[in-house]
Amino acid sequence: MTKRHLHETHPDILKRLKRAEGHLRSVTAMIEEGRACIDIAQQLHAVEKAIAQAKKTLIQDHIDHCLEAAAMATPRQQQSAIAEFKEITKYL
Repeated sequence: MTKRHLHETHPDILKRLKRAEGHLRSVTAMIEEGRACIDIAQQLHAVEKAIAQAKKTLIQDHIDHCLEAAAMATPRQQQSAIAEFKEITKYL
């Protein structure tokens, strides 16, 4: 299990995810109400964009901050950070 940490961008990421959650609830309601497909597609697009931006921000933040810290760490910590970096890049 990795240690818990918080970055400056995490509150922004949380806001984006909560916005996406709201959009997703809207999509569910719209489908249940029998709304037009174009309206549903527009809301789904908003969900996708919010989640994609949250992911992009998270990964960029990791690259900017966690790898900087790893560059100053001991060799063992550097190896761990590099392995973590390789792991997170599969989500790009």
